[in-house]
Amino acid sequence: MRFRWIVLFGGAMLAGALGGSLFGPAPAGAVAREIIELQTGVSQLIQGQQTMQTEITQNSAVQRTLIEQSLDAVNKLNTSMAAVQKTTQDFSAASGARLDTMGTQVQGLSDNVGDLQARVGKLDQKLTDIQNTLQNVDSKLASPAPGPAGPPPSTMNAPSGATPGGAPMGMAPSTASASGPPASADVLYSNALRDINGKHYDIATQEFQDYLKYYGETDLASNAQFYLGEVAFMQSQFQSALDAYNKVIDNYPKSFKTASARMRKGFCLAELGQKASAIRELRNVVRLYPGTDEAKRSAAKLREMGATAG
Repeated sequence: MRFRWIVLFGGAMLAGALGGSLFGPAPAGAVAREIIELQTGVSQLIQGQQTMQTEITQNSAVQRTLIEQSLDAVNKLNTSMAAVQKTTQDFSAASGARLDTMGTQVQGLSDNVGDLQARVGKLDQKLTDIQNTLQNVDSKLASPAPGPAGPPPSTMNAPSGATPGGAPMGMAPSTASASGPPASADVLYSNALRDINGKHYDIATQEFQDYLKYYGETDLASNAQFYLGEVAFMQSQFQSALDAYNKVIDNYPKSFKTASARMRKGFCLAELGQKASAIRELRNVVRLYPGTDEAKRSAAKLREMGATAG
């Protein structure tokens, strides 16, 4: 477009010069010289326009190359960002699983400490009882010995081959029924915690169920019920875990495991696709137990689900 205007301008100047030479009084030599100068100027303008056009073409090629390089760099950057985002998500998921496992282990250790404290208290009581017994024995030994007496009535007419208790010789009287508990409450609970940490989930489940069956009225019964939910949760059996956590909430409302059970209930509901119920339960944890670890983890889960804690 610019080239066309330059040509038209040069032609107009040439026509003006020719007209001036034809109609003006200027000498013929001067007119010829002006025409030559005009032709030279037009030629220079045309040459300048061609040079400019060449430069524009070259600059366009360079700019196109730069744009293509920039687009390629942006595409590579997008690919790298996608890879970084996926790695971050994978790391976050793995970290969450590890934190859940560590939380369970810490809770198990806390329960072990409480169990050990209870055992120490029982041992102290037993030592006191033994000390009292020894004092009684010492007092009896210090008293005068009684006179001779006849054989005890229970053994005078006892049949041959029988013990004083009436049982046949060589057989002790039965002290527990065959359907009694497999172990004491302390041993059964400690074994179950050990099997959770060792990932022997089936054995741990059976041990906690036995604990609830034989020792359901003890202080640690709510813990046993909670850990049944934990075992199911770690095996991705979310409906069974939800049922176990509900029993903690309904049957042991004053247990210190209630906050953890409510938090885990929210997690189970989220895994089962019941998003609205999960959000409601997790918000209750944040509201009812402010400042606790359960409240912080519930708030983090709400953010992960795209919801607010309020």
